[in-house]
Amino acid sequence: MTSGLNAHLLVVEDEPKVATFIKKGLQTQAYTVDVALTGEEGKRLFDTMPYQLVILDVNLPGLSGLELAEYIRSQRSRLPILMLTALDTTADKLLGFEAGADDYLAKPFDFLELLARVKALLRRSTPNEEESQVLRVADLELDLHQRVARRRGETIELTAREFALLEYLMRNAGRVVSRVDIAEQVWDIGFDTGTNVIDVYISYLRAKIDKDSPVKLIHTLIGMGYVLKEK
Repeated sequence: MTSGLNAHLLVVEDEPKVATFIKKGLQTQAYTVDVALTGEEGKRLFDTMPYQLVILDVNLPGLSGLELAEYIRSQRSRLPILMLTALDTTADKLLGFEAGADDYLAKPFDFLELLARVKALLRRSTPNEEESQVLRVADLELDLHQRVARRRGETIELTAREFALLEYLMRNAGRVVSRVDIAEQVWDIGFDTGTNVIDVYISYLRAKIDKDSPVKLIHTLIGMGYVLKEK
């Protein structure tokens, strides 16, 4: 996968001025950029080109950004998606993440912030060759290059958000991480005590990682958080 210069990006944004602003700015950074003004047009372009990243507005006419994100994620589970929206509440962000977004940027935004998010997502989707490509805890493996999890050699299908959560837990194996840590490091949001989304995603991971194994790796420490460890 291409990273950085010459990456091919898709921008799906129904406000022409905003779309043009994003396109011109990214082109100055040597990215190749296609623009779609509707969800349907974005879907058509996505189906015809192997993009490295999608910038997607939530509030699109017809096929919404959330619906398009779900479609993209169903076709290419590891493709980075950056969602844009005028709505900036935690609930709105969680909807975007659940639809498959990897990052979230509220309008109005500074172009340099958008550019930083784009670069970070491209780096994340193409791990540095100098660092370990595979994280291991007991018989659980997380391949950062192929973006796939395996336990006892069997492939485990994960969504982008589940993958990011598991990667965070494995990078911190043996250390207790709080819900606040997870919210800030995986979801990039402040922790909202009124939502159980983190507990829900931990449950999703447990069902996929631990359910059929006699050795449980994901543990809950009541009042503290979670830890991934062998015993």
